[in-house]
Parts: sequence; structure tokens; C-alpha cells
Amino acid sequence: MNLNQVTLPAMDIPRSVAFYSAMGFRQIVEDSHYARFLCPVGDATFSIHKTDVEKVESGFIVYFETEDLDEKVEELKRAGFVFTQEPRNESWLWREARLLDPAGNTICLYFAGENRIHPPWRINP
Repeated sequence: MNLNQVTLPAMDIPRSVAFYSAMGFRQIVEDSHYARFLCPVGDATFSIHKTDVEKVESGFIVYFETEDLDEKVEELKRAGFVFTQEPRNESWLWREARLLDPAGNTICLYFAGENRIHPPWRINP
């Protein structure tokens, strides 16, 4: 199996489309209640779908990896994006920065390199 996509709730589809488009994602599906985006690197996709329910803290975080994390964060900040966490090194050997999308979904931009799939504590079946 392979992960197809993650779908996030959004009350204001046009506002969310503008947000993700400005981040550099390419919209590939458009509807009044749904949008799908292609990541700038690779062929992974994610979607947003219309909801009438206010965002409730779910604990879910969507992670997007970028090799030039610090530069990408600075670029997005210059474009008006507000981060809730500046880039920092985490104990699990990833460098992460976080922000909220217009619907309140937590987005993590990170760089893990080899540690994403092969951390020192990886189990070997």
C-alpha cells in the first residue's frame, strides 16, 4: 500500500486555496466544496473539503518536508505567513517549524533527511 492523500476540513475553501497556493502547492482539482493540491516535489497530493463545523482541536498535524527549511520559512514570512513555531531542532532529529492554515489545521514544515525513514532507533524486522 501507499498513502494516497490526506484531506483537511475547511470552512472557507477560497481562503484555504489561496493559502496553499501561496505556499507553493499546485491546485489540480477545483470545486466549490473541494480542492486537491500537488506537492511541489514528488507526486504526493492532499485535499481540503468544505465543512460547516468550526475547527475542533484534533491533535492532527500535516507534515511537509523541505530540504531548505529555514529559507522556506523566511520566504513565507516575507509573503505574510505567520508561524506559531520558528524552525528548531527537535529531539527526534528533525528540524521543524509550524503554522496554522486558515481553518486552524496545524501544518509542520520540516527537514529530516535520512532520519525520516532511518532514525538511529529504527527497528529492523
